Amino acid sequence: MSNALQLVSQVRSDLKRLNERILHHPYLNALEGGRVSRDALRVFAGQQYHIITSDLRSIALLVSRHGNLPSRKFFLNVLQGEAAALDALHSFARALAMSGDDLEAFEPLPAAHAYCAFVAWLALYGSAAELAGAFLVNFAAWGANCGRMSKALKERCNFTESDLAFFNLFVNMLPFEEEAVAVIQGGLDRGIQPRLIHRAARLLQGYELMYWDAMAEAAGLQASWGV
Repeated sequence: MSNALQLVSQVRSDLKRLNERILHHPYLNALEGGRVSRDALRVFAGQQYHIITSDLRSIALLVSRHGNLPSRKFFLNVLQGEAAALDALHSFARALAMSGDDLEAFEPLPAAHAYCAFVAWLALYGSAAELAGAFLVNFAAWGANCGRMSKALKERCNFTESDLAFFNLFVNMLPFEEEAVAVIQGGLDRGIQPRLIHRAARLLQGYELMYWDAMAEAAGLQASWGV
């Protein structure tokens, strides 16, 4: 029987280099240096709108598929967090002079949209354990980058705390590792192959890097080093 804690540790070790590329992305360096325009920040907001609205539906679908499993509580909490993030995103958008209609009309960028497309694929075809494993690795990197963005936007661009609620929500996200590991262990006990959980985490982190590369390109910056 596979052990979820050992698997998570192995996945994190295998993806360490990829995570470092996300955590030290040129986009974040440029933002901290005051080299990201408000128009580029509008691109960020517009892409996040499409990602979050897609993820809401994807997670709801997963709950519908696996609502009889103990993982239900974990994903309902994730669903509530995504709903709160969508509300908070509107505060950031208003600070950028964007309306709800502006967010809806913003065209998704393929490289930025790949993340939520894969989440939707997992919700439709994957297991609860695969998505929990992918989120466990991904949310840590995303939360860290949101922390850097919040600090830079406040110090360099004069955004207020209420403007930045979207970012701070992910920075202050309640720890959920124990719950995610339990979902992963439940999947392993039901016969989900460890390689599928590892693959889900690797692909989602690869799409996360693509997202930041897309943001860098939209800001007129050199992207990362490729996936």
